[in-house]
Amino acid sequence: RGSINRPPTPDADEDQEQELTLREIINIKLIESGEKERLKELLRERLIECGWKDEMNALCRAFARKKGRNNVTVDDLVHVITPKGRASVPDSVKAELLQRIRTFLVSAAL
Repeated sequence: RGSINRPPTPDADEDQEQELTLREIINIKLIESGEKERLKELLRERLIECGWKDEMNALCRAFARKKGRNNVTVDDLVHVITPKGRASVPDSVKAELLQRIRTFLVSAAL
C-alpha cells in the first residue's frame, strides 16, 4: 500500500506531447527562413489588389454606424468581421499562397 503515495510514472503520451507536430515544424522553418514574412506581404498585396481590404473596411464602417461609433469595441469588430473576412478571401489568392507554401516545403525537403 505504500506504492499508492509514489509519484506517477511518466507515460509515453507525455513524451509525445513534447515532440513537435508537423505543423509546428513547418511554422518554425517558415519563420527561420523569412518565408513567413514574404508570404504575409504577398497576402497583403493580393488582398489589396482584389479589393478585399476595402470591402472589409466598408463592413467595419457600416457596423460602427449601425451600433453607434462610441458603442463599438475592437473585439466587437473582430467577432463580427472575421468570419465574413475569411469566407470572402478569393480562391485564387488561397491557391497562390498554398502553391508558394508547397514550393517552399519541397525546397526545404520537409
